[in-house]
Order: sequence, then structure tokens, then C-alpha cells
Amino acid sequence: MTISSMLEWIESTDLSLAIREGGLPYPIIGGVHLLAIALFGGMLLATDLRLLGWVMRGRPFSDVWYQFRPWKRVGFVIVVATGLLLVWAEPVRLYGSPSFWVKMALFALVGVHALVFRAKVYGRPEQQDAGISSQAKLAAALSLILWAGLVVSGRLIAFDSSFEGQPMGNADYHHPLGH
Repeated sequence: MTISSMLEWIESTDLSLAIREGGLPYPIIGGVHLLAIALFGGMLLATDLRLLGWVMRGRPFSDVWYQFRPWKRVGFVIVVATGLLLVWAEPVRLYGSPSFWVKMALFALVGVHALVFRAKVYGRPEQQDAGISSQAKLAAALSLILWAGLVVSGRLIAFDSSFEGQPMGNADYHHPLGH
């Protein structure tokens, strides 16, 4: 099975058709995706800004970390779940989107970032309470850059020139491969 045939199969599934061609599923899923980005992103922003020493200086970092962590997790799970549904709705279109691939590359780098900094920064937040290490500040700065790039590239998917005149989630969708 080629990538193209696999993507076409996904796009022909009942779930893909229901999301893409139903009147409400695509905008509702997209809206929930954006709300979850706001939740996750807000918690991430507050945590990273605390690591940088720009906000909440009077609170120990570990307090901020533990207070926001459950909300970050909820937001992240919802972002990923709704993102997968949006990808399932239009896999052929996204496969040809440069912005989508930038977003996926940044998402992979976010994973690398988490692995690199997990043990010394995120794994033991209490260690930052006495004083934020330079490694923690680097982790926070990189996190902000990666996630900002991911959000911007995600938004640019709708504006890729190869999809001009074909808004995402449109019931009048025309398959890029001519189907």
C-alpha cells in the first residue's frame, strides 16, 4: 500500500467524511482544538515565564509547576485528540501542506526538548526553587520558541498557496488528487 492510497483510504472512511462534509463537526472540532491550545498554551506560557523569572517571582517554581501540570495535561490531550481528528478529515490535503510538515517537525522537536530537559528541569521542579538554573532558563526559552512556531505553522496550514480557494473543512471540498 502506497502512502497516497493509504491517505485516500483514510479520507474515504465514514469518520473522515462525517468530519469534513458534515455541517458542524469540522468547525466544532476546530474550535475545541483552539480552546485546548489556549488552555495548554496559557499554562505552558505561565510555567515558562516563571522559569525565566519574568512572572510570579514570589512563588516557588515547584508550586507553579504542580498547580499548572494537570491543566497542561488535560489541554495537551485534547489538543492531540482534536488535532488527530482534523488530520483524519483531510490527510491528502495535509500531506501536501508545507506548513503541516513544519508543524510536525516542530512537534517532534518539542518531544526531543522534553526528553533532553526532563531529568534536570522538569523531573524535579523543587530543584529550581532555590534559584532557577541557566539550563532551566534555556529550557523555558526553547519551549516558548518551539510552541510559538508550532502554533503559527498550524495556523498557516489554512493559507498554504497550494490550497488557495479551498478553505479547510468545506463541504464543497475537491480532492487534490481529482477524486
